[in-house]
Amino acid sequence: MYPMHLLRRAPRRLVRAKSFFPSSLGRRKLATLSDLPKRGEKLHGFTLERAKHIPELQLTAYHFNHDRTGAEYLHIARDDKNNVFSIGFKTNPPDHTGVPHILEHTTLCGSEKYPVRDPFFKMLPRSLANFMNAFTSADHTAYPFATTNRKDFSNLMSVYMDATLHPLLNESDFAQEGWRIGPENPLAAADGATGGSDSKLVFKGVVYNEMKGQMSDASYLFYTRFQDHIFPDINNSGGDPQKMTNLTYQDLKEFHARHYHPSNAKIFTYGDIPHADLLTDVNQQLDHFEKIRVDNHIQTPINLRDGPLEFTVAGPVDPLVAKDMQHKTSISWLVGDTANILENFSLSIMASLLLDGYGSPLYRNLIEAGLGLDWSPNTGYDNGGKEGIFSVGLSGVKKGDVSKVKEAVRSTVLEVYRQGFDKGKIDGILHQLEITLKHKTATFGMRLMQRLQSGWFNGVDPINALAWDETITAFKHAFAEDGYLEGLLKKYLLNDNTLTFTMEPLESYGENLASEETERLARKLSEVSVQVGGELEARKHLTARELELVDAQDRARSQDLSCLPTVHIKDIPRELVSKQVRDSLLGDTRVQWREADTNGLTYFRAINTLEGLPTDLRMLIPLFNNAIMRLGTKQKSVEEIEDLIKLKTGGIGVSYRAATSPTDLKRATEGLMFAGSALDKNISEMYEILRMILQETNFDGSDARSRIHELLQSDANGALDAIANSGNSYARRYAETNLTSQGLLNEQSSGLTHIHYYTTLARRSPSEGMDDIISKLKAIQQFAISNSSNLRTALTCGREATSSNEATLQTFLSNLPSSNSIPASPADLAPDIFTSKTFIPVPYQVYYSALALPTVPYVHPDSAPLQILSQLLTHKHLHHEIREKGGAYGGGAYAQGVGGTFGFYSYRDPNPENTLKIMHDAGRWAQMKEWSSQDIEEAKISVFQGLDAPKSVSEEGMTRFLMGINPEMEQRKREQLLDVQIKDIQGVAQKYLVDDLGKATVAILGERKEWLDEREGWHVKNIQMVEASADAPEAAAQRS
Repeated sequence: MYPMHLLRRAPRRLVRAKSFFPSSLGRRKLATLSDLPKRGEKLHGFTLERAKHIPELQLTAYHFNHDRTGAEYLHIARDDKNNVFSIGFKTNPPDHTGVPHILEHTTLCGSEKYPVRDPFFKMLPRSLANFMNAFTSADHTAYPFATTNRKDFSNLMSVYMDATLHPLLNESDFAQEGWRIGPENPLAAADGATGGSDSKLVFKGVVYNEMKGQMSDASYLFYTRFQDHIFPDINNSGGDPQKMTNLTYQDLKEFHARHYHPSNAKIFTYGDIPHADLLTDVNQQLDHFEKIRVDNHIQTPINLRDGPLEFTVAGPVDPLVAKDMQHKTSISWLVGDTANILENFSLSIMASLLLDGYGSPLYRNLIEAGLGLDWSPNTGYDNGGKEGIFSVGLSGVKKGDVSKVKEAVRSTVLEVYRQGFDKGKIDGILHQLEITLKHKTATFGMRLMQRLQSGWFNGVDPINALAWDETITAFKHAFAEDGYLEGLLKKYLLNDNTLTFTMEPLESYGENLASEETERLARKLSEVSVQVGGELEARKHLTARELELVDAQDRARSQDLSCLPTVHIKDIPRELVSKQVRDSLLGDTRVQWREADTNGLTYFRAINTLEGLPTDLRMLIPLFNNAIMRLGTKQKSVEEIEDLIKLKTGGIGVSYRAATSPTDLKRATEGLMFAGSALDKNISEMYEILRMILQETNFDGSDARSRIHELLQSDANGALDAIANSGNSYARRYAETNLTSQGLLNEQSSGLTHIHYYTTLARRSPSEGMDDIISKLKAIQQFAISNSSNLRTALTCGREATSSNEATLQTFLSNLPSSNSIPASPADLAPDIFTSKTFIPVPYQVYYSALALPTVPYVHPDSAPLQILSQLLTHKHLHHEIREKGGAYGGGAYAQGVGGTFGFYSYRDPNPENTLKIMHDAGRWAQMKEWSSQDIEEAKISVFQGLDAPKSVSEEGMTRFLMGINPEMEQRKREQLLDVQIKDIQGVAQKYLVDDLGKATVAILGERKEWLDEREGWHVKNIQMVEASADAPEAAAQRS
């Protein structure tokens, strides 16, 4: 687990009103109004500003102010043992150096009470937290965690408060986490190497490499450049690598002194810990501070009242998209004060009506009309700041169509205004909100904190933002007045007070970045040379500093950690707390029942196992799943179907699923999985909608071919950014392809092989057509679902709904075909080439790598020590070598208990060649390491963080249904994990990571460099489909 950063406001492609509130946990008894402390009452160093019952969310909110410092404190009291804590600070970035982001990392590297290197990462294996992280947002920084263990809560709150308010902020930590200059391989350079890449001086640093990777994501790049123009007063909090190297250590310390003070803090707690206990603990941390003046200014966007602004910037070419469809463009309006709760909510409804779904007016008139391939990253209603921003844009736009996008948006908005909004569609959105409120989720508190925080830092009253019933009632009352939403649309969108932002492709974009970095490095080296007396002395000086950092990092490995608090194995129950399920048969179909309090909801899942599925059909199943939600039937349009889904269900979905047997790695099954939820009273309608889209989707319609091509182009358009965001997952999936049957199935259905195939289809010319693809999709439709022994289902519902659910399920099954055979494919796809060492060239500034090995099935005795070993290697070795010393944003080991593989990965890694050596040597290191009992205990705690994390009611019983792991297997594995000994760790390290290292397969994604030698067994797999256009336009810096 590594810190995750929301490096500006998260892009919203579609705003769905159902996300307005997190889901509830069920009806709870609340205190009466007379039980609440009174406004103005003094409590443990705090004054109560306001308290309010929110019965529809089963909570009570308290808003306090700290008397001595002015710190704000919001406590949400709720009968939920998954308690949440967060401390956050207003951190308006003064420039593009990323000082808030680098400070977020550096504060977690040691504090006065916990003066050890990286206490945050050291606490990961000493805690049972189910969430532990830190976030840098556009204008604030937050440090949240969640845990069900009361002792763990106190431990983590102490560590977090001390880290943020009393950090050590060592200069070596700034160099490690922020940026520095040093030899690529310092140890080789110290041994006297003067040539080659080892001694080459380069920019280094965890955040520096993280942001180089982030900037390789063209969607993020578009979004952050858009934010630069519409929000010029808020600089890039994450940091632009081109500016990051201007940040000094002194700048970092001064920024902390100005911003990380209780007077600038907002503290949030949630759960069942009494507020008096929390107030006492927090006050002890704050009470020795004095109140100071702080910069908590709320920034606002650029003024658009005087008419339209237009900006154009350069961006990279996407090699997976046609070279004539490389532009991205958007149009944006400012839409009012987000502190106006009713209007804010109403605007989110309006945005959903305009944008959400294939049948929405803007989708039809922009994407379906062929002006672009997908929404631009900033599309939607952004209410994260003081003033809302509504944006509509497209990616995958032809140069000649850029100017047409704005006109199409304006004409669509005018058309909607004249026609008015459909009440039925609004009822569907409100129905989604009702279901969301009823859904019992395990992460309610964390989601609540994340939803409230941005508004809270920008002047929105958090208690007003919680008032669900009041907001809905006010909206219904306002909507009852004719023309309410139309009036908002006219007020904010029927004008040209807009900002148009366009990114056009520049063939040399990547080369320009590399050249700029080289020139910037030369300037920095020249500065050092002047300071120390020449270029040679500068090289010696920087190498010596790097070695000092390496020495400090190495010494930290044996550091005494006794000052850090911890939970213990004794805190983990030996007995599994399992949820009772039962089985029944309806004809040949097996049904698993989980009867629980679901607040009147029913959750349905089914898996239709497919045997003998040809490769070409398997690879088209994801397209089939998208197509049945896109095409409509002969009787109903896709818009009508979408409206039915919103009005009658909590959502339905179809997906591909492959699974390995927990007892035999050679047995893997695959099939289609169906899922849906609905109010108990609507479950029959949910089944009918599912049956309709599966059996009646019209693949022969006049627009079917164009819609299928549209889906393929949209997938291709987003593929490169998807890889940039999850490159380690793609590398892992590819590396596992040769190891197990499931590995091959996963790669073909969702890996790089799948992406390559879809981009090939997306590039088809009109003359090639889609007839063969349509024919195969129709074949899939014939065997997608059947009422046979290959189908098994799972239902989660209240006991009161069991009999009605059984009857409606029986009716659903009776309307399905009794059996369907899978046709043999006359011309199946040629098998791909999978080798032990594969390099996949992609135009990123950093790398993603994976090494995978075959191991044992879930029930094998070695499975448990392998899981413990993966945690030991991650926390005791790989984090240190790959992240701290190597500068990658992430790196670690994993053990798939069900999949039967063990592996290593790195994420946003500047030096994959060195990382690969570390991975190869990890087994020998683990086998030779003198492990302590404390090491083993911490690794076990890490494993149980995930195993014992709270589950939503809809997930109960799913381990059994989806993976075939019954409670007896889970209990046995639990005992095996708790009983792992040092000798077991050394044994599996030797057996699987040393003796079987020859079975390893490797995959690396990134820019091809000199070290890659195909004569050494490397296979280069090219997934890029187009060359950059030779006449790609030079982008102007600005047009206004």
